[in-house]
Amino acid sequence: MPLLFFSYLHLYVRNRFLYWKKRGVPYVKPVFPFGILKSIGSTKHSSQILTEAYKELKGKNIFGGIYFFTKPVVVPTDLDFLKNILVQDFQYFTDRGFYVNEKDDPLSGNLIALSGHRWRNLRTKVSPTFTSGKMKMMHNIIVDVAKELQNYFEPIAKHNEAIEIKDILSRFTIDVIGNCAFGIECNSLKQPNTEFCRIGKKVFEYTAFEYFNLFFLMMFPNLGHKLKIKINKSEVTEFFMRLLKETIEYREKNDIKRNDFLSLLMQIKNTGKLEGDDTDLGKITFEELAAQMFLFFAAGYETSSSTMAFALYELALHQDIQDKAREEVNCILKKYNGEYSYEACMEMKYIDQIIKETLRKYPIVDFLVRRCGDDYAVPGTKHSIEKGTFVTIPVYGIHHDPEIYPDPQKFDPERFTEDNIKIRRPFAWLPFGEGPKNCLGMKFGMTETRIGLATLLSKYRVSISSKTGIPLALEPASLVMTPKGGLWLNIEMVS
Repeated sequence: MPLLFFSYLHLYVRNRFLYWKKRGVPYVKPVFPFGILKSIGSTKHSSQILTEAYKELKGKNIFGGIYFFTKPVVVPTDLDFLKNILVQDFQYFTDRGFYVNEKDDPLSGNLIALSGHRWRNLRTKVSPTFTSGKMKMMHNIIVDVAKELQNYFEPIAKHNEAIEIKDILSRFTIDVIGNCAFGIECNSLKQPNTEFCRIGKKVFEYTAFEYFNLFFLMMFPNLGHKLKIKINKSEVTEFFMRLLKETIEYREKNDIKRNDFLSLLMQIKNTGKLEGDDTDLGKITFEELAAQMFLFFAAGYETSSSTMAFALYELALHQDIQDKAREEVNCILKKYNGEYSYEACMEMKYIDQIIKETLRKYPIVDFLVRRCGDDYAVPGTKHSIEKGTFVTIPVYGIHHDPEIYPDPQKFDPERFTEDNIKIRRPFAWLPFGEGPKNCLGMKFGMTETRIGLATLLSKYRVSISSKTGIPLALEPASLVMTPKGGLWLNIEMVS
């Protein structure tokens, strides 16, 4: 009986692996029974696997095929086709297809994961909390935390010590988000073992099996629901639900108002409106509020700290670029009497170029996912994408395509001057996605990273230490791009 079962299973999988061949679509040869996912989360990061597929498929068609387990997945290899998916024909690709199980895992019902009407309705409600005006409100909070980061490095820099900088930057971003999102002073820089720090690390602590399991749940969500599988750890969910319930009750009881995201979402929860705006957005539930606050914490914590870490690594390798950045920061600070005002930080164009080039070379979210909502005829071809088929956009592969970015391994902020951006084809830079489902927190993330880098460079120089990994290795089981084993750099005072 077992032999009969495995024989049937083998034939079923083999037949599924004929999907792209039967349709005349170029494809990457799958490995039984995982498709291209055999090494993901264990020996290779997703960015490496999808880039290999992108290179193999490019030039054969405007898209090719791969397999996640037995499921066929589209890999776009043409930027014009990308435009169709992300913008022009967005109505076919509105969903990401992420696993959502709000009953057993309430924090999974966030904007990144929700689909269809639920996503559209919630996005409309939450979007007004991310306007430039709201970002400006939080600017001084970020500056205050950045000054604490600057002070933290002073005793270390006086001895020109090598330090593991990624962990410190993670504590900085936790303090920023704790203040800007929850109105809580986490003091993670001074006290690295706070509950916020511990829980923050747990959000992204995945074994290779758990990472592999995320792909499985995307492909087979119904099975996940039947088995009541959660993607968030129970300890993480309990912490955030308890924290938010207690904080909201305290604020409402004592009529406390703050310029943070929680306050804005509380207004929508209670009245369906934001103060000073008569637009009726419609109320949200406590669970919806909690899921969005969790998303803001998770996305802002890891992505910004990793971006800063990768940027400092490249600046340590390229002292001339670091000197130019420091000169810009100090020149602008002199103009604004030493204050990191909103206007001063917005003038730091070269710092912005460094951040954008960092995100080009190290896109923290290395691929985008969409799920086709209806049968879609691919323009200019005889092919169609069937309803329910996943599309995986290899951001890292596109960012390292020598036909788009010559000498892609070279770190060159000049790629992002206004003139060079204009002559480059659209949809060639995708760290925040594009179109209606682009990242809502982009402005906040850029602001946090810009201020963090500027405050450090104005006072300190970073350089390579004997402990620095060259080239950097990536953590295979991380959901985002992050250096394996941390990132060691020397730091010294600027003379």
